[in-house]
Amino acid sequence: MAQQAMEREAPFGEQVDISSGDSSSSDTDDRKTENKQLKNNITTGQPVSEFISEDSMIRRARMYQEYMQLVPIPTHRGSVIPFTSWAGLAASIKQLYGQPLHYLTNVHMKQWDQMRFGTDDDDVPLDTVIHPSKAEASIWLIEEVHRRASSHHYIAQLWLTDPMYHAYVDPIFPKLQNSSK
Repeated sequence: MAQQAMEREAPFGEQVDISSGDSSSSDTDDRKTENKQLKNNITTGQPVSEFISEDSMIRRARMYQEYMQLVPIPTHRGSVIPFTSWAGLAASIKQLYGQPLHYLTNVHMKQWDQMRFGTDDDDVPLDTVIHPSKAEASIWLIEEVHRRASSHHYIAQLWLTDPMYHAYVDPIFPKLQNSSK
């Protein structure tokens, strides 16, 4: 039983303290053995659910969704943003307004860009095909739906099936008006 506890895998996403101080050779050998075990147990093709429990992911998704509902959608838009792709426009919006876009909106923008592949005008900048104001308004409309009407259970299920989901979760955290920090 104790042997099994010692051979358990480290939970994915948990912080591990690593010191660079002097250590004995037996500590170094132990770390090498642990690293080999981790490399053998973790492969890039494994679903996220093998590392993170479903309950844990649901909690993360709930916190994420609650946070995103607190971020206000900008009501005043004063500039026309030139863009060549939906993802490019989304990146410009994030920078201009200093706030994140929802995970589902980021995924949506990627899908819209992929839909253009193979069309007659897929090499033409998108802002010459769709007026920039209409395109931005479309993104904000979709963003509002995702922020206000998406289930954290749905988001958690998507995250559990996509080991790279975090690539579409924006790291921009604006100061919220109702925040106590």
